[in-house]
Amino acid sequence: MSTSAPLANKPALSRNQLIGLGLLLVGICVLPFFIANYRVFQLTLALAYAIAILGLNMLMGFNGQISLGHGAFYAIGAYTAAILMDKGGVPYWLTIPIAGVICLAAGFLFGLPALRLEGLYLSIATLALGIAMPQILKHKVFEHWTGGSQGLVIMKPDPPEWLKISQDQWLYFFVLAWTVLLFFIAWNLLRGRVGRAMVAIRDQPVAAQAMGVNTAMVKSMTFGVSAMYTGIAGALGAIVVQFVAPDSFGIFLSFTLFIGVVIGGLSSISGAIYGALFIQFIPNVADEISKAAPWAIYGVFLIAFMYVMPTGVAGFVRIVKARFLRRRVSQ
Repeated sequence: MSTSAPLANKPALSRNQLIGLGLLLVGICVLPFFIANYRVFQLTLALAYAIAILGLNMLMGFNGQISLGHGAFYAIGAYTAAILMDKGGVPYWLTIPIAGVICLAAGFLFGLPALRLEGLYLSIATLALGIAMPQILKHKVFEHWTGGSQGLVIMKPDPPEWLKISQDQWLYFFVLAWTVLLFFIAWNLLRGRVGRAMVAIRDQPVAAQAMGVNTAMVKSMTFGVSAMYTGIAGALGAIVVQFVAPDSFGIFLSFTLFIGVVIGGLSSISGAIYGALFIQFIPNVADEISKAAPWAIYGVFLIAFMYVMPTGVAGFVRIVKARFLRRRVSQ
């Protein structure tokens, strides 16, 4: 799996890039008024997945730690929001930062013993976490809070009275606001000293330690921040879907997030968007192509994407853009 150049070494956005980003945001804000509510719902879920994939990419792409169990943190965030809303009557908007803090602590604590593990050994440990999480949520000790195998149903929040939009449109903008905020935080974080330390640990851990980087703390904090992003995504996803159940957070969810990272592009912030769109819409496309064997078609899509875009969609976009600019200069 190839990685792109460290984000910390890249210059700030140019004026043209800022204008393009602004126009893109305007288009994204206008889009829900021209499509059906179901499509709005799908795009809202894709935004939540993008946050989770970005968090996992911080861990894998920028810090070099492999996780196959991040669906567990997605589940913790989702259940935190659902329990607070269903059992505690907490406003839905307040459950998001609470879920983030809880998952930050859980990820940091899990990251401490994981410091002894690297590569495939770490991936197996995280895989065990992902496999165990649904069983933990079903356990009779937590059944009063989690609803056991039946799960919990939560109410879809209404938009403010002064906004004449549907519930789905309001949730779209609510999740979009969190997405923009978290992507902006990640962009600044990864361009600074922390981002350089993360990349240094990934590429040359011995040299990074010799230069004074506290590798243990950076790796643990990276795990915590990655879990926080994934937990916030889980909380947002639970509010959008209005339902949580243990079987919704099986190991397949962890694999799906992993696929989103690889398809979107390692060490790429924009790749989280591409990866989220892939895992949200390609299974539906595969199902429309073949009702009998949709996952076989999905596998064909995976192979095709990896063959055509071995550095992910973000890497492919960079290559096409570079060739286009070179052609313009040569003309």
